[in-house]
Amino acid sequence: MFTTGGEELKEFHFDQQITFIYVRDLKISSAFYEGVMGFPLVLDQGSCRIVLTSKGGYLGYCLKEKTSSNKRDMILTFVTAEVDEWYAHLKNNNIQISEPPRYNPKYDIYHFFLKDPDGYSVEIQQFKTLEWEEGGKK
Repeated sequence: MFTTGGEELKEFHFDQQITFIYVRDLKISSAFYEGVMGFPLVLDQGSCRIVLTSKGGYLGYCLKEKTSSNKRDMILTFVTAEVDEWYAHLKNNNIQISEPPRYNPKYDIYHFFLKDPDGYSVEIQQFKTLEWEEGGKK
């Protein structure tokens, strides 16, 4: 149950989650997200494509001629236990990665960053804390 101002509210659940981003070229973004990342296309809406990133998680990328130049405020994070394997796969596909995977003690994660074709920050990450696994099973 959720509460607000002392009132109990019915607990609601979402079935899926989609993050949408704007891109300048659907072919280039498709080559990256569907080709290199291997995310299967679920829906092609012409100017928007939606891919499956995980069970119930989706990424939509939509064509927009002028995209924001301030992409530093958003990070697309993909959580996996195969951080090193993803690093090797992306390097083998000539994706520019500034630093190899590293442990971040502040957040208890193992991760690395890269930029997608439109300059969005993409993080490949593994949570090291058991609290994340326990929280996901509630």
